[in-house]
Amino acid sequence: MKKYLHLLLYIHLTASLSACQPHLPVKQSTSTNKHTMSDKQAYYSRTDTSQLVLKDEEWKKILPDDLYQIARHANTERAFTGKYWDYEGLGTYYCAACGNALFKSDSKFASGCGWPSFYESIRPTSVKYHEDKSYGMIRVEVVCGRCDSHLGHIFDDGPPPTGKRFCMNSISLDFEGDEEKAPTGNAK
Repeated sequence: MKKYLHLLLYIHLTASLSACQPHLPVKQSTSTNKHTMSDKQAYYSRTDTSQLVLKDEEWKKILPDDLYQIARHANTERAFTGKYWDYEGLGTYYCAACGNALFKSDSKFASGCGWPSFYESIRPTSVKYHEDKSYGMIRVEVVCGRCDSHLGHIFDDGPPPTGKRFCMNSISLDFEGDEEKAPTGNAK
């Protein structure tokens, strides 16, 4: 009986850790997710929700290579390597490619899968869904509702109230803490 329980635990852990897999190696750039390139500033907005359509060549020019490979070619960063997988700050997560608001930190939870996990998006149009039949699996891909950048996948094993687990790539996310939004100084 003990052997059986150990086998079940091993199978469960293996399945949990590979839920968002497979991943391809991505060369990490030395840049941060806070992009400041002047080219990018023309497209990056945390308030504009209109559809953003750019040619692949333009995305390649304005995004760092690691973000480009994931956002535009549906690559995946390795589990437990992204900066937000266990981050607990309070605030808002945005699309790193275009600035679209995606998730609030109060919908983030510790799933143990190695990627940041959320149970709901900030608004229904923040993300879109596509069937993904790559690598011999059937999954649901999650892309940005504004620029169609690959964010990750969604699974039906999340907590209440939705039962969903948005399993996202950290590199596809920018984060702004609530304290960063608060006005500073004395208002007159």
